[in-house]
Amino acid sequence: MTSSEASNGKWHRKTKTRQQESKSDQAKSHENMQEDLVEWEKYLKKVKGKVLEQVQDHLRDILDKALTESIEPPAHLKSALNGKTTTKESSRSQRMDDGKVFLERASLLDDLFEISHIRTIYHMFIAVLLIFCLSTLAVDYIDQGRLVLEFDLLFYAFGKLGTVTWAWLAMFIYTLVVPYFILEFWGSLYHKFPSKLGLTLGAGLIFTTIQTCVLGLFPIYTVVHHQLPPASRFIVILEQIRFLMKTYSFIRETAPVILKNTPKEGENPRFPTFSSYLYFLFCPTLIYREFYPRNRQIRWKYVAVTLGKIFGCLFYGYFILVRLCIPVFRPETNQPFSKRTMVLAVFHSILPGIMLLLLCFFAFLHCWLNLFGELLRFADRMFYKDWWNSTSFANYYRTWNVVVHDWLYYYGYRDFLWLSNRRFRAAAMLSVFIVSAVVHEYALAMGFGFFYPVMFCLFAVFGVAFNFTMTDKRQSPVFNVIMWACLFLGQGVQVCLYCQEWYAQIHCPPAGDSLLGAGDASILVLQIPQMKPYFSLIWIQHE
Repeated sequence: MTSSEASNGKWHRKTKTRQQESKSDQAKSHENMQEDLVEWEKYLKKVKGKVLEQVQDHLRDILDKALTESIEPPAHLKSALNGKTTTKESSRSQRMDDGKVFLERASLLDDLFEISHIRTIYHMFIAVLLIFCLSTLAVDYIDQGRLVLEFDLLFYAFGKLGTVTWAWLAMFIYTLVVPYFILEFWGSLYHKFPSKLGLTLGAGLIFTTIQTCVLGLFPIYTVVHHQLPPASRFIVILEQIRFLMKTYSFIRETAPVILKNTPKEGENPRFPTFSSYLYFLFCPTLIYREFYPRNRQIRWKYVAVTLGKIFGCLFYGYFILVRLCIPVFRPETNQPFSKRTMVLAVFHSILPGIMLLLLCFFAFLHCWLNLFGELLRFADRMFYKDWWNSTSFANYYRTWNVVVHDWLYYYGYRDFLWLSNRRFRAAAMLSVFIVSAVVHEYALAMGFGFFYPVMFCLFAVFGVAFNFTMTDKRQSPVFNVIMWACLFLGQGVQVCLYCQEWYAQIHCPPAGDSLLGAGDASILVLQIPQMKPYFSLIWIQHE
């Protein structure tokens, strides 16, 4: 073996050794990378768990803050804090005497929208609105060969706004002036007048007569005589109901104070200021107080965004009607009625029905009330609670609309128990349900222009049954599923039946003798060109 061959062998052996070492180093580095990756995944899981815990804690704090009860603590808790004990009857009596306490708090959705997970759901609804717009544009382009985005249905529904405006002004001026000064006149004479009962009965009779004419008959005459379209009808009727509830609350809260506080000689009885009553007529509550918690300033950016949301909800409802309701219920051909047709129509109506329910909730109970609350610096924004988490219909009715629920509870349920010496609680609850059902049906009947008691039957029959059967003892998530299923089905039934009746009133009007009760009536169906895809208006002309 030569020296060159020996050197080559050594070089080959060194090369193999280096290759083996490099392979082992690569294997070790690969193992280290795998170990690092495993450690990194463990670290990510820990971070994820901590973030989820923080989100849950944050959400729990928000819910605890937002769901603080709007009434004072129960009497037995107060007495426990003071080192005293009370009997069950005295505790219940004290709770009945407590009134609503207004606190500074934000609306629940405003707090929830600070969480990105909840805000994503809101973004999903915006995306659906954009899809509705695109689908409408696409259909119009296919049918007409051009991009058209017309809102004839909105212009029709909100027609005759001039009539609505002067009718609202008449109701507002009456509500602002007459109840306040009649109550002030009665209060200034009550403790001086020899016949207190006669004075009270006389003032009450005069006030009831005027109230019945102005806030009772005048709005009905306005919507019927001027043949207002549906949305304009609802504005007048809902404002009528609001003014009636506000007037009752003002008198109910002020009169007992005048009765209890006898002024000293030479002094006039203390009476609420006119400015506080004017503020109450606009602030988003139906419970009168002379003072409310107020915010320091108006957030004008919040006002602009909320106003934009209201208009967005308005167009959202328009697209739901145009894309999901009218094509289903508009009678293109005379189809015979059958059970199959009815069942399919109900299930077709579930999606638009539940979307309209959520839109009404968001547009009115959240956006509209928060808009006025912000403009008036009204600090108590608990207009609703977490009704979507309800496992019982009793809790759903309490949390869906806190503003109306408070009025019904304090002036309906509580006063009924006071008059019955705190007996007949079931009768008190039933009476509140019946009154609420009647008012809801009255608003729908006047708004649509026909009486079709679907809402009343669902509210007064099924609603009462569910309220007494699905009580607060039901805490399982299964009952939340049942509640949502019932809401879906109920909204589908309402949308289906009311849409069918709307078109039935147009295409199959009742006979003149049964409707008018006198003489012959000729029915002229006038097609409005701008509304041709949607509605036909019926004009009844007496000979």
